[in-house]
Amino acid sequence: MGRAFEFRKARKMKRWSAMSKAFTRIGKDIVMAVKEGGPDPDSNSRLRAVIQNAKSVNMPKDNVERAIKRASDKSQGDYKEVVFEGYAPHGIAVLVETATDNNTRTVANVRSYFNKCDGSLGTSGSVVFMFDHTCNFKIKNDNMDLEELELELIDFGVEEVFEDTDEDADGNEVTSVMIYAPFESFGKIQAYLEENNIEILSSGFERIPQVTKPLSTDAVADVEKLLEKLEEDDDVQNVYHTMEESA
Repeated sequence: MGRAFEFRKARKMKRWSAMSKAFTRIGKDIVMAVKEGGPDPDSNSRLRAVIQNAKSVNMPKDNVERAIKRASDKSQGDYKEVVFEGYAPHGIAVLVETATDNNTRTVANVRSYFNKCDGSLGTSGSVVFMFDHTCNFKIKNDNMDLEELELELIDFGVEEVFEDTDEDADGNEVTSVMIYAPFESFGKIQAYLEENNIEILSSGFERIPQVTKPLSTDAVADVEKLLEKLEEDDDVQNVYHTMEESA
């Protein structure tokens, strides 16, 4: 298996934001999608993708509809996507994706987390090159031939296709299929899956570290302190790093 498979396996075993944080993140994604392409998911592919993600975390339909309605209101402010780069203790590169309606507040908060945890906030371009920007799709596994699917999608830049296992709300094991490709391939893959009636369960973007660094238990705790502060911030959407994680 490739780096995307190992990355996903390790991330699944780590802390995921609480459901309320997931709802907050998707709510911002809805605002940005509606502001960019309008409130009709049939003509707004980005909004379709966000609605799929809302379903995947069991966000109530009413919440989604209210968020779309609010986002359509001209008085609703927009969120700007801002990426921060820096270093945690022990030379671990950290990349922070935010969605903010107040950049001054977000910059101050992110800088304070790095400073308080013996890290350093860097300049644009200081660590982003250490991560591959990828897109991913989780699709329904209808007993499909994964090798054949990968061959079908290889012209779209797909790099990895593999089975993924999760638990549903009742604790039952559910198998799906994950597709990973470069960031810029998202639109073409989404169109292919929709045209071929392949059910998309969720989709998104991730930054996979090209190289990871193993640390001692004490050093891991130092880095975790910073990661937790960043992930708890309401403006933060995702946090990526180059620390080796155990699956």
